[in-house]
Amino acid sequence: MTTSISATEVGLPPAPPEETARRRFTEIVAPYAYIAPFFVLFAVFGLIPLLFTFYVALFDWNPIGEHVFVGLDNFSRLAGDVRFWNAARNTVSIWLLSTVPQLLIALVLAHLLNHVRLRLALFFRMTMLVPYITSVAATAIVFAQMFDRDYGLLNWLLGLMGFEHIDFTQSVVGSHVLIAVMVTWRWFGYTALLYLASLQAVPRAIYEAAAVDGAGGVRQFRHISLPALRPVIVFTIVTSTIGGLQIFTEALLINRGAPNTCGPIRQCQTLTLFLFEQGFTQFKFGYAAAIGVALFVMVVALAGLNYFLSTRIRPVKG
Repeated sequence: MTTSISATEVGLPPAPPEETARRRFTEIVAPYAYIAPFFVLFAVFGLIPLLFTFYVALFDWNPIGEHVFVGLDNFSRLAGDVRFWNAARNTVSIWLLSTVPQLLIALVLAHLLNHVRLRLALFFRMTMLVPYITSVAATAIVFAQMFDRDYGLLNWLLGLMGFEHIDFTQSVVGSHVLIAVMVTWRWFGYTALLYLASLQAVPRAIYEAAAVDGAGGVRQFRHISLPALRPVIVFTIVTSTIGGLQIFTEALLINRGAPNTCGPIRQCQTLTLFLFEQGFTQFKFGYAAAIGVALFVMVVALAGLNYFLSTRIRPVKG
């Protein structure tokens, strides 16, 4: 317990009014000054560009010419653009194919890495970060070779089993699977480490008591690990939704013939790739801004829906 003693109580002369006012001012301003850098950076690199995108979406915007106000025309054109809806379907499809396996694999790996009898645990935990720190370009090159129609490892295995070769980059489903595998491979280790960090906070005595009571690994996973991971699972679902709807690099790199459309029939063009095509190859900045606004609305809606659903999942009893 601490007590404050004034200067007069210990026989010292009272501080001048100017110094008292300066100390009072510092006490009030200092907390805001400490947190101000974050809000300044957020405003400069997040809020202002976002508001400017909303503003540009209302114009036929020429960056080096005139800006013609068109109101909501860009949005009405977007609603009737089959390329936009094709990109939206591709984005949602790739997001589902990549996010669900990624979170499930991360859950199982985190539970295994948290096992007390696991040998070389530190080594295996460190290897989880290897996909995350690998360049996306290198990842795309490797997986494009593995999924190649003529000489890829996967098609070679399919040929051994009697199946015909699949041209993954030129088909809709095949290109979605290829991109989803790349995204899953890159992020499952990072997500597993997030889950593992949360599991490390669970007292080991709980697992030991469950083992004494006869609970096996599966029951411990269902009744101890899953409830402990619930807040982190909600966090990773929301962040995976945000990241999954913004997939760009993987889709850009796998199809060298038509990178901006991800193939001749736009079979794997995502919304961010469609935005890039309209804004930076066709220079329709107002239309591209409208795509960005639509993407923002989709991300907020799906992230909110995922948060709503995931926070209502209760641990399995029994």
